[in-house]
Amino acid sequence: MNSDTSTTEPEVTSKLAREHGLTDEEYGQITKTLGRTPTYTELGIYSVMWSEHCSYKNSIALLKTLPRSGSRLLVGAGEENAGLVDIGDGLAVAFKIESHNHPSAVEPYQGAATGVGGIMRDIFTMGARPIASLNSLRFGELSDERVRYLFKNVVKGIGDYGNSFGVPTVAGEVYFDKCYTANPLVNAMSVGIVEHDFVAKAISTGEGNLVMIVGSSTGRDGIHGATFASEEISEESESKRPSVQVGDPFTEKLLLEATLEAIRAGLIVGIQDMGAAGITCSSTEMSAKSSSGMTLNLDQVPLREEGMTAYEIMLSESQERMLLVVKPEHERAINKIFDKWDLHAVTIGRVNASDLVRVMHEGVLKAEVPPGSLVLGEGAPVYFRETKEPEYLKQSRAFIPGSLPEPGDYNKVLMDLLQSPNIASKRWVYRQYDSMVRTNSISTGGDAAVVRIKGTTKSLSVKTDCNARYVYLNPRRGGQIAVAESARNVVCTGAEPLAITNCLNFGNPYDPEVYWQFKEAVGGIGDACRALGTPVTGGNVSFYNESPEAAVYPTPVIGMLGLIDDPAHITGASFRNAGDEIILLGEMRGEIGGSEYLYLMTGQVTGDAPNLNLEFEKNLQLTCLELIRQGLVESAHDCSEGGIAVALAESCFNGSGLLGAEISLELGSLRPDFLLFGEDQSRIIISAKPGRLIEVNKIATKCGVSATSIGRVQEKPELEIRGYIKVGIELAEKVYEDAIPKRMGE
Repeated sequence: MNSDTSTTEPEVTSKLAREHGLTDEEYGQITKTLGRTPTYTELGIYSVMWSEHCSYKNSIALLKTLPRSGSRLLVGAGEENAGLVDIGDGLAVAFKIESHNHPSAVEPYQGAATGVGGIMRDIFTMGARPIASLNSLRFGELSDERVRYLFKNVVKGIGDYGNSFGVPTVAGEVYFDKCYTANPLVNAMSVGIVEHDFVAKAISTGEGNLVMIVGSSTGRDGIHGATFASEEISEESESKRPSVQVGDPFTEKLLLEATLEAIRAGLIVGIQDMGAAGITCSSTEMSAKSSSGMTLNLDQVPLREEGMTAYEIMLSESQERMLLVVKPEHERAINKIFDKWDLHAVTIGRVNASDLVRVMHEGVLKAEVPPGSLVLGEGAPVYFRETKEPEYLKQSRAFIPGSLPEPGDYNKVLMDLLQSPNIASKRWVYRQYDSMVRTNSISTGGDAAVVRIKGTTKSLSVKTDCNARYVYLNPRRGGQIAVAESARNVVCTGAEPLAITNCLNFGNPYDPEVYWQFKEAVGGIGDACRALGTPVTGGNVSFYNESPEAAVYPTPVIGMLGLIDDPAHITGASFRNAGDEIILLGEMRGEIGGSEYLYLMTGQVTGDAPNLNLEFEKNLQLTCLELIRQGLVESAHDCSEGGIAVALAESCFNGSGLLGAEISLELGSLRPDFLLFGEDQSRIIISAKPGRLIEVNKIATKCGVSATSIGRVQEKPELEIRGYIKVGIELAEKVYEDAIPKRMGE
């Protein structure tokens, strides 16, 4: 093509390319691919598509080592907008998790809200109706005024968008640690249901087919959001508020209904959400996937701001927009549907048989690029970064647990743990979410959320999980634990774990120590997924989660999907009946490395992550599921942060304060505090009706898992662990519930 002759656009140089986040080598590759100097619009297109956020250039090689196939997966990992898992009866689950960290650090309300909106669009572009939303949030300590501001507004953004859009937020997790003070993590997950016959794909096939933009008008919000997400948070970040998109959940609701109607009517050849990089990403990815091209006329794009350039239109990340490929004979029907929902549906181009995406604006050819050169898995760069084991590990692993003084008051320790923000009730958060909209939610408490699939006997169990302290102390084992615990959580509700999505939050990949953490954590996730039979359906990588002070802890969040076929198997975490036997599945080793107890007593995150035997973990989960299916389990609760003492207290909490527990634990050679508060893995507390221990043991023994009676549920609302702890449940639950509201000044 001839160079863009517009006098209003800067001359493209290597210096300008660097300002766009491209290296000199990458700029050289662009000029070689094009055979000329790129136009300014083309430079913008390459800069966003080759950003870390879109290209995964520093992660894709490692991500390909994860288990990405399974008998239930209907699409391969990364092939479509979201993972797709067969659950039988002609139904599939579309689910995915993504980050919106950097926008939320700068503009927490809109950053969080548009994170929810974006992940919802990924689900319904598959033809699936979203039925549940989850999140995973990380903030600094609540004693910090700025942290409280971020926390309050992120939660409000999530709640306002989800409540208005009409999809319940059913589960999630919130952690607090100093390392997230300037760089919070906001990961949003969505789950939807689709019939096999109505799955939509992000393809662009059929020469002469129309390219249509539907939904909202295009503005200047979000321009270079993808590159903004691919750099560290700094003092200049505040000036990049224009890179934060603005969401409209009411428009998105209309877009959802119009899109699903058009898909079910068979009017759409291909469809993709305009998320990161807007029209650029959707047009080039759809074209590359289908080995086709497009000719786009930006004069036809509905704009809400005057004087927008081709560069701005192509890179805008305005929300609530989709790109469709439609047969010409269906244009009128598409227009009728979207007009009914009061949305734009405008033809802006056609599919062509070339291997080029051509962009016209005001009669000038602004860009002409081969789409394959832009996208992940084809022409986008792929890097293998240097790795180095972090120096801090030598110090943390030198920690001697026996050097910790034994506490004098175990009651106080338990009460202090219950009001630690990482353990305390998150009711302050989820009371702002409408968890019951659409009336599908069966349980939003306990270890995971359970959501009914209307018209069937099936339910989904969903959970997000990651203890980043474990990953910091031992990235490979921490990655394994994140998968194992999320699977254990859905098992405790009576569900079979099926598959995961992930959101990998790390620091700067050019730092060898950070990249070592990333490589090891990915390896650990792969280990656990292979052992537990939960393939990776896709997800998101978020690098550059750093402030001028430090990187965040490596935080590979796991979104786990589980299936319950029989509603009789749905199991809660709270004790149900006085007199029931309390049984521990698994063994106690008294491991305190990286524990909430160790942090409470020392203010340090140190030691090594707890040990994990993946074969035993698999057997533990099989045991618990079999016990539930045999009708032997009244309640089931995973032991995690705070150890068995906290897990027992939480099992007593049911909002009424009417039940307690009398417990007797065999100390053996363990210190009492390590026994009570150690965070050993692969443990589940179940309760069973009196006299069922023999049956429980029979099944557990067959699976090679110990099942030890440790006490009984009692009518007296008191938790007594003989010899160490005696606390009233009413007071303990009040402390647990009030901890975060008090820190938020309520």
